[in-house]
Amino acid sequence: MADNLIQKKGESTWYVKLAIPADVRKAFGGKAAFIQSLKTGLRSEAMTRRLSVLAGWKANIATARTGKPLPMDWQESLTGMLETVDRVTKHSKMTRIGEAGPAPYVVPDPAEMAKFMEDNPAMVNALKVMIQKARQTPMGLFKLDDELGGLFKTAVAQRFETHYTPNADQKEQIRMIAAGGDGIRKVRSPITKQRIATFRQYREARNVATKTVDQQQSKLEKLSAYLTKEGKPLDFDAVSAWLDSLKLASKTLTQYLLAGNVFWKWAMKHDIRWREDYKDKANPFENHELPQTRGKERADRQRKDFQPKEIAELHAAASAAEHATLADLILLGAYTGARIEELCQLRVEHLIEPDGIESFDIVDSKTAAGIRVVPVHPALSSIVERLKKDSKDGYLIPSDSKNKYGIRSDALSKAFGRLKEAQGYGPQHVFHSIRKTVITQLHRADVQGLLIAELVGHETGTVTFDVYSQGASALQKLAAISKLPSFTA
Repeated sequence: MADNLIQKKGESTWYVKLAIPADVRKAFGGKAAFIQSLKTGLRSEAMTRRLSVLAGWKANIATARTGKPLPMDWQESLTGMLETVDRVTKHSKMTRIGEAGPAPYVVPDPAEMAKFMEDNPAMVNALKVMIQKARQTPMGLFKLDDELGGLFKTAVAQRFETHYTPNADQKEQIRMIAAGGDGIRKVRSPITKQRIATFRQYREARNVATKTVDQQQSKLEKLSAYLTKEGKPLDFDAVSAWLDSLKLASKTLTQYLLAGNVFWKWAMKHDIRWREDYKDKANPFENHELPQTRGKERADRQRKDFQPKEIAELHAAASAAEHATLADLILLGAYTGARIEELCQLRVEHLIEPDGIESFDIVDSKTAAGIRVVPVHPALSSIVERLKKDSKDGYLIPSDSKNKYGIRSDALSKAFGRLKEAQGYGPQHVFHSIRKTVITQLHRADVQGLLIAELVGHETGTVTFDVYSQGASALQKLAAISKLPSFTA
């Protein structure tokens, strides 16, 4: 049961189960384990659903050892529960007059409901009295709905006071939110911290890059904060207004919409409550018309390539500044067209000799097409031999910079930024500009486009070459890359 999934005898439904450590069992009524139905017979779906349940249980175990402070998003959680009670009350009234549609809420699990009633015996007794009075009073059932709603709201609020250890200020907040006074129960963002955390777990379980997950989480948190501050519901108009408030370039706004789109599709598929709330709603992250840049404005924003003599000047400046690693990196980029991180990830064992030709085996790239073999240009032979000999950690390019995403080029990229600015270059010139230079120079040397794409790791867009062809020979690649001009003074 390494994945915490079980099936009961004779049942196809999957359950999630977690053993409760002996030292905290008293806090959970002496139970030896948590167990909960995932309401699915599909193991793949159960694997995903179990994550949020397990996270909650583990958090409860942790707090049982240190007390039970209110969770970070307790206001959102409390408000959500109270809003559910309101929806149930309204639906019950509409049902009595025959005008109710499908239930606008998720029916609670009977076992969970039984546990709730067990924890609130006073409420159960009050319910019995209310029902008895309603049967004896004309139109009593409608009044009963309101009184039941109020009773459940009180029980929900009390649960937050008794199951956690709120301070005096928090207790007052709980009571004010439950009462709905002074506009406290305003429109809140449905993109809660708990949902974002579960979404993150889902993405990480599918091996999405940590940097990508972090960026998407940040964008979702910004949207959630905006919705809460402005008191807006999650719809097309709110997302449009949010995008306008950011005042960012269209390319960046596209990334914000992408984060929202991925989250929406995940929630519609894996979040039961979300699916119920938004089943008749359109995806608010689609069909937005972002401002377009054209003509001179677009050209001015594009990155520019360096001229060969300018790369030589940059290399000379790095050497004069005694930044040997940066000087080597500039030439490696100029004679391969590789991205800066691809170069910084090269190890000694990545120097291979297909058909007897020394080459770089680039195995770490941002795209599938980027996994490639590039011959060592003759101008690099002595540099590569020195880097291989001097390597202390197996990497050709020495770097003590490694950010939380494992990127080794971070400090060197910043060092190049300072170097090129000192030489008078602006934001349109970056290390990646060297890659543009290589492609331009190969093109002008009459190297075929397909071979250029293979050398720099670009897809050709054709099945014939991207799927079926095994690519050019090492000799063909060496002949092509040897056509590059000199990049040294």
